[in-house]
Amino acid sequence: MRVTLISPYELGRQPFGLAHPAALLRERDVYVDLIDLAQARLIATELAASDLIGVHLPMHTATRIAAEVLPSVRAAAPGAVLCAYGMYAPLNAGWLRDAGVDLILGAEFETGLLTAVDQLKQRKPPTQPVLDGLPKVSFVVPDRTGLAPLSAHAQLRRADGSEMTMGFAETTRGCKHRCRHCPVVPAYNGRFRAIPAAVVLEDIRAQVAAGAGHVSFGDPDFLNGPAHALRIAEQLHREFPDLTFDAVIKVEHLLRHQETVARLGVLGMTLVISAVESIDDDILERLDKGHTHADFVAVVALMRNLGIALAPTFVAFTPWTTLESYAALLEELNRLELVASVPPVQLAIRLLIPAGSRLLELPEVRALAGPFDQSSLGHPWTHADPRVDALQHEIETSVSEPRRRSRSQVFAWMLERTYAAIGADPPALAVTPGRAIAHHTEHWYC
Repeated sequence: MRVTLISPYELGRQPFGLAHPAALLRERDVYVDLIDLAQARLIATELAASDLIGVHLPMHTATRIAAEVLPSVRAAAPGAVLCAYGMYAPLNAGWLRDAGVDLILGAEFETGLLTAVDQLKQRKPPTQPVLDGLPKVSFVVPDRTGLAPLSAHAQLRRADGSEMTMGFAETTRGCKHRCRHCPVVPAYNGRFRAIPAAVVLEDIRAQVAAGAGHVSFGDPDFLNGPAHALRIAEQLHREFPDLTFDAVIKVEHLLRHQETVARLGVLGMTLVISAVESIDDDILERLDKGHTHADFVAVVALMRNLGIALAPTFVAFTPWTTLESYAALLEELNRLELVASVPPVQLAIRLLIPAGSRLLELPEVRALAGPFDQSSLGHPWTHADPRVDALQHEIETSVSEPRRRSRSQVFAWMLERTYAAIGADPPALAVTPGRAIAHHTEHWYC
């Protein structure tokens, strides 16, 4: 039995979504090939030998990339069972089947994948499981054999410009929160699963042995289970006192669990990525984010006091964004000296309305959202003010171009273009970037 697992994209990291199912399959004496498209190309002859080909779809970007390669995969291996698995697979089941996918598995996919392999061994066609369930997964230590070394993946770039080899681990899946715009919600609907600490620790030990000096935790929120996170961080610090790590943590969790956050800083947490999304309280309420503009300002002060770098992320363009509110966002980031902390791409992101999104609960969103578009994998929408869409497109195009400009230079240009769109002269505002912070060499987060 031969299985090929493909990762279209996993934030530039060594893909957990390949390494974990590979370990489970290899325990059953299945020969497993791993293809990370961030590091390697598809080879038709290798695909042709596969009995089952699984494509991991954990996020929007990965799914868009998969849409481009699925025809080649299907053509190279017409006799193989083609499986799409991960959080975005059930959300896009219709077009995946149109693309020739035989089997679709959801966010907790491992049990379904093992069942499919067992059925193939018995020369039975795999049975499509119910897609709205979350079957229990028996986690094992991931097997990263066959993947490119950690040094070939995204790195941690320190504030001084030097780089450190970065590992990637998960301590939980899902999220207990239900932010309206979040793609995790249609899959988990407020539920999360803890990965056993012993499994997480053994995985990180192997990555440290492979050269990692820093670990990025990929949980949707590291403090969904504060005691679980703290237990893992304390054991890591005992074993590897020089190891540093980063995590994604909500604004409300940073405020609610301040003692835990301070302790994590002592244990090596040097960077927190937090989905702030907006500084407009009306927009934050519509997104059901659970924090306010004032909370964000408080978190900026808290993290500086603790000496932990904060990298806020944003959904800068929404149906409720105005040119004036976008200008206010830029000016607030400047006032808080966060210009150096925010990758320019974060200030170009336009709200995505994926299939099953809680955004569709809002009458005003249902009124403006078009039918689901398979090419964009979302419900298209147009802003009531065409100047806002034009500015977003201009900024997105500019930050996508490979130019050598500092974040401060890009930020000053954004401010200038925003006020040009408003039809007013920009304020006499000196850009105050603030201290450079450590960041991933891959700036995309979704």
